[in-house]
Amino acid sequence: MQSSNPVLTRRIDAPVILDQRGRVTLDGVAGRTLVLIAVTVAAAAVSWNVLRTPAWTGLAALGSTLATLVLVLVITIKQITNPLIISGYAVLQGVFLGVVSRELEQRFPGIVIQAVIGTFGVFLAMAALYRARILRASRRFAQVITGALLGILLLSLLDLVLRFFGTSLPIYRAGTVGVIFAVICVIVGALTFVLDFDQVERAVAGGLPPRYGWYLAFGMLVGLIFLYWQIIRLLSYLRR
Repeated sequence: MQSSNPVLTRRIDAPVILDQRGRVTLDGVAGRTLVLIAVTVAAAAVSWNVLRTPAWTGLAALGSTLATLVLVLVITIKQITNPLIISGYAVLQGVFLGVVSRELEQRFPGIVIQAVIGTFGVFLAMAALYRARILRASRRFAQVITGALLGILLLSLLDLVLRFFGTSLPIYRAGTVGVIFAVICVIVGALTFVLDFDQVERAVAGGLPPRYGWYLAFGMLVGLIFLYWQIIRLLSYLRR
């Protein structure tokens, strides 16, 4: 079953064999995911405290956004497993997280820690539900979640275009419609982890080489960051 995560959706074209170094494991993927999270948090902390002038903040936000978009496409299409390149994505994403989160924290004190707790709380809840087999990655489930995620991404692109003309979609503004849509995005973001866990489980069962642990961990990081943005957006709407 393919994942709805844009990274883990792509099939891993690696031979299902064991190499001399063993094979990818759940612990290996978890460990690499923690490393990438630590790199992201460190970069976010640096940008939070260093990039404080409006000019630097805007430049860092724009530059890191464009760079991460390029890296996501390159890493996904090429199925890159190089930890340095993947860590580079974590650094750039951390820069963006730091400057934008600081701005939101200044407007809504306490919102960042609430979003972080919410993100990891949802992630752990999804992991527990998947482990207990309460939620399964069936074909129908995958089709629904994948379609919902693609719809969210398309609406986000449309909203970005509209903002160049001085307007935006009501679903991306504070208000009843915005809150409802944000809740839907959080739910979709949470459920994508069920498909991601299934992809990792299949990779482990298939005996992929250990280096693919970095690629799978990269997919987990992308999912966590996506969920964080949806939760902090919802909280900002509610705080307004």
